[in-house]
Amino acid sequence: MVYLDWKAQRTMTRYIFRRLIQGIPTLFGITLLTFMLMTAAPGGPVAALGVDPRLTPEKQKIIMASLGVDAPWPIQYIRWLVGDDWMQLDKNGDGTLDGYGTRRGVLRGDFGNSFQGRRPVLDLVLERIPATLELGLMSLVVGVTIGVLVGVLSALNHGGWFDNVARVFAVITKSVPIFWLGLVLILVFGAYLHLLPMGGRCPRTTSACPDLPGRLNYIVLPAFVLSAGIVSGLSRFMRASMLDVVHQEYVRTAKSKGLRENRVWFIHAARNALIPIATLVGPLITGILGGAVITETIFSWPGMGRLTFQAVLQKDYPLVMAGVIIAAVGTLLGYILSDVLYALIDPRIRFD
Repeated sequence: MVYLDWKAQRTMTRYIFRRLIQGIPTLFGITLLTFMLMTAAPGGPVAALGVDPRLTPEKQKIIMASLGVDAPWPIQYIRWLVGDDWMQLDKNGDGTLDGYGTRRGVLRGDFGNSFQGRRPVLDLVLERIPATLELGLMSLVVGVTIGVLVGVLSALNHGGWFDNVARVFAVITKSVPIFWLGLVLILVFGAYLHLLPMGGRCPRTTSACPDLPGRLNYIVLPAFVLSAGIVSGLSRFMRASMLDVVHQEYVRTAKSKGLRENRVWFIHAARNALIPIATLVGPLITGILGGAVITETIFSWPGMGRLTFQAVLQKDYPLVMAGVIIAAVGTLLGYILSDVLYALIDPRIRFD
C-alpha cells in the first residue's frame, strides 16, 4: 500500500465526503423509482396475505388502512420516508380521519413493520445481515484473490495449457446461470457424493451455530457459486492488463538489472496491471449483492438476499425497501472504493 502524506490524506477525505454527499440524491432517486414500480405491480399486500376472497370490501379497506397502503403511492412514499406520526389517518377504513399514525419514517431510523411477520423491519435486517456479509465477504476475497492470481499466471503462460484451461473455465462459468450451477453442485456434492451439506448455514441438530471454522463445509458451495463469476471475469481482465504491462520499458529495465522474475512479475508488473482492475470493485459488489438473492434462495442461506426474495413474492413493501436501501448503499460505497483504490495503487493519481 502506498503511504499518503497528510495533505494527500486530507484531499482524499474531502473527496470521499463529497462523493457521499453526491450519493444522497442518487439514493433517494433509487428508492422513489423502486417504490413507484413496486406499488404499480398487480395485486398488493392484502392479496399476498392470502386473505379470504369472500371478505367484504369494508374489511379489506380496514386491512389496507392498518397496513398503510390505502393512499396513493406518492403519499405512501412520503409516509415511508418521513413518517406519519404528524398526520391524521383513516385507521378504520370508514373514510374519516380518526387517529394519528405511529411510524417515524426511514429518515428517523424507523423502517416500519413487516406485513408478514408483524415485526420491525430493522430487527429482521439485523438478524439476516451477518449471514449475507459472511457469504459476500468470503466470496469477494476468494474471487478477487484467485481471479488476480489466475490472470497473472495466464499472462505469464500466454498460449500455454494453463492459459487455455483458464479461458475455457471463464467461458463456462460466464455462460452457466447461477441457479443452474448451484443446483448441479447440490446434486453432485450433496445428494450423490454426500461430501457437503445441501443447504443451510449451520447444522440443524445444534441449538446455536458454531463459529465459522466449525461450519466451513456449509459455506463452500454457496461461496463457490458466487465467486465463480468473479474469478472468470477478473482473470480475463487481469490477463489482458498484464499482457499490456509486461511489454513496458520499465519491466525490461527491471529484468536487465538482474531482478528475479517473480519479483518483476508480481511486484513491478502486477501492481500496475491492477490499476484498471480497480474499476471492477464497484460492479463486483453489486454483482455479489444481486447474486446473493439467487444463491441464498437456492442454498437456504438465511441472509438478506433470501429475505428480500421472499418479501418481493409476498408484496412486503417495508422489507423490499429495506433490501433496496442496503443494495443501493453497498453499490455507492463500492464505486467510491474503486476511486480510492486508484490512489492507493498508483501514486500518480490524486484527487486535487
